[in-house]
Amino acid sequence: MIKILFVCHGNICRSPIAEFVMKDLVAKSNLTSAFYIASAATSSEEIWNGVGNPVYPPAKSKLAEHGISCAGKRAIQLNRADYDKYDYLIGMDSANIRNMHRILGGDPEGKITKLLSFAGYDRDIADPWYTGNFDETYRDVLEGCQALLNTLKAEQRL
Repeated sequence: MIKILFVCHGNICRSPIAEFVMKDLVAKSNLTSAFYIASAATSSEEIWNGVGNPVYPPAKSKLAEHGISCAGKRAIQLNRADYDKYDYLIGMDSANIRNMHRILGGDPEGKITKLLSFAGYDRDIADPWYTGNFDETYRDVLEGCQALLNTLKAEQRL
C-alpha cells in the first residue's frame, strides 16, 4: 500500500483539496485499495481544543463542483510520527516544506516533496485563503496529483 500525506499550512484549503482530488483519481483508476491518502497542517491555527475546523467552505464548494465530497474532513496537525507512517509527505509550497523538515526532524529518506515537482515545476501552489483564486489552486492541485499518480504508475509502484 502506498501512503501519501498532503500538507499545507492550515489543512482547510490546499491539502484537503489535494487529498480528495487524489482519492478521486485513484478511485477512477480502480486503485483505491492500493492507497492510503490523508492530509495535515504544519500549524495548529485551525485546531481548537483538539478539534480541527472543517474544510473551508469555498474549498469544499470547489471540490463539489467536480463531484468530489470531503464530508467529515477536519484539520489535523502533522507530527513527527507521520514520517515513519507515510511513504510520501507532499507540501504545497516552500514554507510548508521548511516547516515539514522542522516538525519531522529532517528528511533522511527523501520522502518530502513539493506537489508540483511531480509535474516538473518548482513553483508553489498559491494559497487561496489569501489569493481567493480557488480555480487556480484546484487546477494546480489536479495537475500535481495527476503527475504523482502517473509517476507511481511509471515506477511500477502499483
